[in-house]
Amino acid sequence: MQKPIPKQPLRRALLSFALISGLLTAGTGLAATLDEEIPTQRTEVQSFIDEMATKHGFDRDELTAIFEQVRMKQKIIDAITRPAEGKPWHEYRPIFVTKTRISEGVKFWNENEVDLKRAEQVYGVPPEIIVAIIGVETRYGRHKGGWRVLDSLSTLAFAYPKRAKFFRSELEQYLLLAREESLDPLSIKGSYAGAMGKAQFISSSYRNFAVDFDGDGKRDLWNNTTDAIGSVANYFKRHKWQPGEPVGSYAMVGSNRITRLLKAGIKPHTTVKEFRQQGVTALTPLPPEAPAALIAFEKKVGRPDYWLGLNNFYTITRYNHSPLYAMAVYQLGQAISAERDG
Repeated sequence: MQKPIPKQPLRRALLSFALISGLLTAGTGLAATLDEEIPTQRTEVQSFIDEMATKHGFDRDELTAIFEQVRMKQKIIDAITRPAEGKPWHEYRPIFVTKTRISEGVKFWNENEVDLKRAEQVYGVPPEIIVAIIGVETRYGRHKGGWRVLDSLSTLAFAYPKRAKFFRSELEQYLLLAREESLDPLSIKGSYAGAMGKAQFISSSYRNFAVDFDGDGKRDLWNNTTDAIGSVANYFKRHKWQPGEPVGSYAMVGSNRITRLLKAGIKPHTTVKEFRQQGVTALTPLPPEAPAALIAFEKKVGRPDYWLGLNNFYTITRYNHSPLYAMAVYQLGQAISAERDG
């Protein structure tokens, strides 16, 4: 039998462990202290401010004063680590393809029919896709997000190492956007990931793809539905949407190469004709020479649903890289169109 550990050394050991744990937590700025941090105390924030001053001509003192008002949030880290796209398809689809969202989509389409028609004429993107994007993103403009964008981007740029490089770039783009559009960077609200407005554009997308579709001299994706519609359509055109071409089709799979075909990714890589030769057949007619990708959608029971996605399906994934998202947008758009026509 081992001798009992003396109480005094044990107490000292526990106190030492607690002290070390506290120092480690403070050093990394995680849950216990992140919400109380002043971002300007971080050397990487100071470096970022210096870079913005040198590279883009921002005033160091003004930026420092702005960042002293930033509040980094552990809840933002928590939210980005459990996105809806992490769910299986049979749980993801019911979030977005619902009777209510379909009927609201019909109403939105009817109220904005003129702008949607003009967007299709100018950019070649059909109304049901534009409507479904705005429906999935913000419930037709009603839920644009309640996080301060500067808080979201700062938290993810400086306290989320997994994607710090990306969000640091978006933070840079956001400050440039605020300056260009004469916006108060501390007043703009959006999603936990920094997406903004009815169309939920991230900062770089806003700068590159947002349009003044009503010609009033401003690109306003928060309050101007016309600008939001035109901007979504422009985004799709710039990401190579092919007017009049199909999005894809459900497929029948009888191939022993299915694992390899699925691992090839969601970017079209094999023609519809070649897929058929390998045992994958579209259930609705598709152009034989069109490149496609094979994608699986998990059901609650049984084999997955399989889908051949063409270029336009891939284009939808440029808005959100998840094939679940693209399928939800497509199915919601189809359902809205059918309800409106029926």
